[in-house]
Amino acid sequence: MHRTPARRASVLVAAVSSLGLLTAGCGDGAADDDTATNAKNAEASPNAPTRTGLTVGFLPKQVNTPYFSVADRGGERAVKSLGSTFKEVGTDQGADASGQVSHINDLTEQKADAIAVSALDPDALCDALKQAMAEGVKVVTYDSDTKPECRSAFVSPASPEDIAVRQLELLGEQTGYKGDIAILSAAQTATNQNAWISSIKKELEDPRYKEMRLVDVVYGDDEAEKSYQKAEELLREHGKLKGIISPTTNGIKAAAKYLSQSEYKGEVKLTGLGAPNDMRPYIEDGTVEAFVLWDPAKLGELAGHAAVALASGQITGREGQMFLAGDMGWFQLTGNGVITLGDPTVFDAGNIDDYDF
Repeated sequence: MHRTPARRASVLVAAVSSLGLLTAGCGDGAADDDTATNAKNAEASPNAPTRTGLTVGFLPKQVNTPYFSVADRGGERAVKSLGSTFKEVGTDQGADASGQVSHINDLTEQKADAIAVSALDPDALCDALKQAMAEGVKVVTYDSDTKPECRSAFVSPASPEDIAVRQLELLGEQTGYKGDIAILSAAQTATNQNAWISSIKKELEDPRYKEMRLVDVVYGDDEAEKSYQKAEELLREHGKLKGIISPTTNGIKAAAKYLSQSEYKGEVKLTGLGAPNDMRPYIEDGTVEAFVLWDPAKLGELAGHAAVALASGQITGREGQMFLAGDMGWFQLTGNGVITLGDPTVFDAGNIDDYDF
């Protein structure tokens, strides 16, 4: 993420605008069938006026969950502040990629100007998203990505490595860097979950984790009951388990509920990605010591600004471009059109009451 003080904004806008014009004129004119690539190579300028009267559809992984309700309210706040219409659609099932495809098709048929989607599957949504882009819909992913060619930009909470490492560090600190551990994930196809799991496995190769062993990865599909059952199964099947990482807000809440009612409370450590309001009771009763997350409202807000910036031609998804996200400041796109919100926050008994989401 790149933020810039207001007094430097005009200089940066001029510089980036010139860069955008220069790079847009460097193509060789060859035909390119990739809609996303063509769109990213199109001319863009942060000086372009912000379009109003747009329709921006938000499609979370699952509607009516605490995390995405907060995230999408942030998106709504951004979109409305920019003079456009916000529309949330989605499935109430935690692993319904086909349902997401149907909503993408509906938004395309309704001629939405932009779609912000948190992808349940990196591949399953691609055809629908490419068709949307071919019909002029601007596509940004947030929280969980598709393949880069299936959207113009991805709003990431933080780098997968930073998020994964911080969760593993927290569990290591709580277990003394010893013992068997497991991961309770969401859907088996979720892009962000799999990126974090891959990074956790890689980080475990570091010598400081030589006495920690990952014995299982299970999937609760972001469903409360299934995640609760998976937590119970982990403890039943792995009698020497010392800790669990659940990199999903629904999963960590369900696992905390199980542990709080079991003989393992305080003995088996639990961390991961959680919402403060969900996890406060489990911090207070000693079930959980610490967990990590970013502010989902800010993530959604940034996605809303990015969607409108795309629809306004201020960015196209090309590396190096910049746009102003209201009071959040300036953000710069990195490789593959990634826009990073910032570092995650660790929540514990000392600070959890400072947050309300």
